[in-house]
Amino acid sequence: MTDEFDDMYETFKALLDAFPPAESVKRLEQLGIDTDVIQRIRERHEQETIRIKELEEPHAVVLGNRETWYTGPQAKDKCWPAIVDLLRKDGWPQDPAIRALDDSSTRVVSLLNHPKEKAFSTRGLVVGYVQSGKTTNFTSVMAKAADRGYKLFIVLAGIHNGLRRQTQARLVQQLVERNPAMWSQLTGLEKDFTPQENPASYFGKNNKTHVLCVVKKNAAVLRKLSGWLEKASDYLEDCPALIIDDEADQATVATKSINPLILKIMSCLPRSAYVGYTASPFANLLIDPSAKDLYPKDFVVNLPKPEGHFGTEVLFGRYALDGEDPEQVDDGYDMIRSIPEADVPCVRPETRADVEGFQPVITETLCEAVEYFWLVTAARRVRGTGNAHSTMLIHTSVNTAVHNSFKRPLEHLRDRCASSLSDAGFLARMRDRWEQEADRVPAEDFGETKVPFEKLVPELPGVLDSCRVIMDNSSSEDRLDYENGPVVAIAVGGNTLSRGLTLEGLSVSYFVRAVSAYDTLLQMGRWFGFRNGYADLPRIWMTEELAEWFRHLATVETEMRRDIDIYMTEDETPLTFAVRLRTHPALRVTAAAKMRDAVTAASSYGGKRVQTHYFHTNRDWLGGNIRAARTLVTTCVNHAVKMERRPESGRYVFRGVPHDVVTDFLSRYKFHERSPENDADLIIDYIRKRVSAAGSLGRWNVAIVGNPKGDAFIFSHGVAVGRNVRARLAGTPAPDFADIKTLMSRRDAAVDLVGDTSKLTEQDIMERRRVELPNTGLLVLYPIDKVSLPSSSKKTRAALDAEEHVIGVGLVFPEPRDGDSAVEKYISANLSNVRIEDEDYSSLLDSEDA
Repeated sequence: MTDEFDDMYETFKALLDAFPPAESVKRLEQLGIDTDVIQRIRERHEQETIRIKELEEPHAVVLGNRETWYTGPQAKDKCWPAIVDLLRKDGWPQDPAIRALDDSSTRVVSLLNHPKEKAFSTRGLVVGYVQSGKTTNFTSVMAKAADRGYKLFIVLAGIHNGLRRQTQARLVQQLVERNPAMWSQLTGLEKDFTPQENPASYFGKNNKTHVLCVVKKNAAVLRKLSGWLEKASDYLEDCPALIIDDEADQATVATKSINPLILKIMSCLPRSAYVGYTASPFANLLIDPSAKDLYPKDFVVNLPKPEGHFGTEVLFGRYALDGEDPEQVDDGYDMIRSIPEADVPCVRPETRADVEGFQPVITETLCEAVEYFWLVTAARRVRGTGNAHSTMLIHTSVNTAVHNSFKRPLEHLRDRCASSLSDAGFLARMRDRWEQEADRVPAEDFGETKVPFEKLVPELPGVLDSCRVIMDNSSSEDRLDYENGPVVAIAVGGNTLSRGLTLEGLSVSYFVRAVSAYDTLLQMGRWFGFRNGYADLPRIWMTEELAEWFRHLATVETEMRRDIDIYMTEDETPLTFAVRLRTHPALRVTAAAKMRDAVTAASSYGGKRVQTHYFHTNRDWLGGNIRAARTLVTTCVNHAVKMERRPESGRYVFRGVPHDVVTDFLSRYKFHERSPENDADLIIDYIRKRVSAAGSLGRWNVAIVGNPKGDAFIFSHGVAVGRNVRARLAGTPAPDFADIKTLMSRRDAAVDLVGDTSKLTEQDIMERRRVELPNTGLLVLYPIDKVSLPSSSKKTRAALDAEEHVIGVGLVFPEPRDGDSAVEKYISANLSNVRIEDEDYSSLLDSEDA
């Protein structure tokens, strides 16, 4: 009978998919299907629909595994369908864009409380990507919540008037104007919140409209809002409220004025759900979960990365995570251009005392960036596709006086270039620049066609004529305005351009701003986002140190999101797990005040692979490492249980080497100070603790991996291999620094395993090691040629150019056992009690005019 019903269900499933419930029932009845069978078919269809939706939804961590009450839009809905219509008119495709938005917003709404519950106070966090459409996502969440009965919607829209106005305009366009009879507004486009006389007119039983309030995270404004809500308390018991905190890590966490006021507003609302949205959730994940604060105790959601989005990893590449094959991790696109350290004092005052009277110099790199921006704008006009606006960002300082000092020099450069358009030498230089850039990032890689220089030239006069130099900061009157026709602008600014605001058609960025925390650095990357029609053209000029910081940050982001996904599958909750955040020796995770409740998280070397990818390039430092490696190999020749020679593959393996030989080498070898995971003292301490406590790591296998075709490097008498080629990432800091990104291949981690290992996956190798070498560590030496020219196809690589040959080191540790000791290199929220501001925001948080 079951098989017969299954066949019947499969027969009529398409009919249920194609028609609304009532119509599908009617059609089944017309086919003579029994009423009980129809009911069973409908129940089966509904269950499968819910299951499919849950599979397609973004991963989340949910407190208490509570049941989903919201399974998606219904036919009677009005707010969400209006958004869909608007997005379709704007050119959004049903698949995959609108469907992905539908699925992700449904997931968030499903984690809220049912609006008819008598009392609730939900706290959640949604983690997106910078410039990835978070506003559209939370607008969709608001629409779906409104369709189900949520009444009051409070949006905390950053700390600047510009972002608040932009958010208000978006919400009015997508929610209010589509269904004007369904909405009342407490704020306007130009007016932040001011108390209304009669709360009953908004929240009384006779008013069925939804109430929209878009406010800055500003103490004066929030005080007025909380005071008014207190006076309206008689009407709020039956008012389910959704609070959306846009840029939830900014001003919300650990601020003496804003944080208590947000909590006070929530205390006025018996039924409230607080949902923070941010692309830099580091501070939010470090809040004390045991305090009466805004730690996301109920859920954390990873939004999927939208198709075509330019994120940190896409532009800067990243390092391999545990379990990944480093050779499969991309270097990023060749879109980053280096600003020499010597240029920095020319575009940014070195001290506060230098601010007064500062005059910037149009350096060679700044001139290159500006001229390339005009070429890009001309090319986009030739193509005639994508965003109509074209913007360049210059961000060197937070000081408004410094911003203003750029106006005259940039306008002079523009006028000089305009008068040079008939000069053959000037055009030849511009042609060379265009051809070089087009060669480094081929248009065909992005589905575009290269624009010939000859077609650019006729567009350049119009580009230069329409280009404005705009100082967009808290004191300027001439702000970026994309509402009145196509804009071509060089925007010079600081804080107002560093978070939330979208720079339309951003093509070129010139960035030398010094920052000290992950979240500040990530949010300043206005170049992230979508580049439809010109994905091959964007470029970023920045210092080489900053580029390395962004590469590290891309690794932190990927690892953080993986943590959220992994812990969900292990049936954890935000109150039973803490997302780990990898540290960096030169950067804080977030401001010191936001980390005061964080704890150092443990991450064991057990079962992991450690490798060197940062090196100094000076002769003395490298020579010391060569001596340490030669001493190690000589000792291995004399003390190894067995030595294997593999000249055909350029490899040696010494088996059964005593652990003290390895620790002695590690005490002599110098790891680069920028590599926190390569701390020799921590590794030595870890090995010794495992030897004494767990009886593991007493013996090691030491291997040498060379290139059979390379020139010989001699380690010891009778032990020599060809030198490897490891080019460095182009644009890494100089002098005396190289980042090769990847040292070990997947195959190298299996160098001491028996038999053919060429087809083993990373997981296969670690499993083989667990079974065959459960207590044995592996140390691999790599002699690297000091020149190491890159292959012609690797445009993101440059010659190593070290003063001496380089010795790379890889370590593979067996899986942890009882007594395994941890190594501290992460921080996380402190869950034990669960039963530094880069900018001075104080004036912005208290002044309504910010």
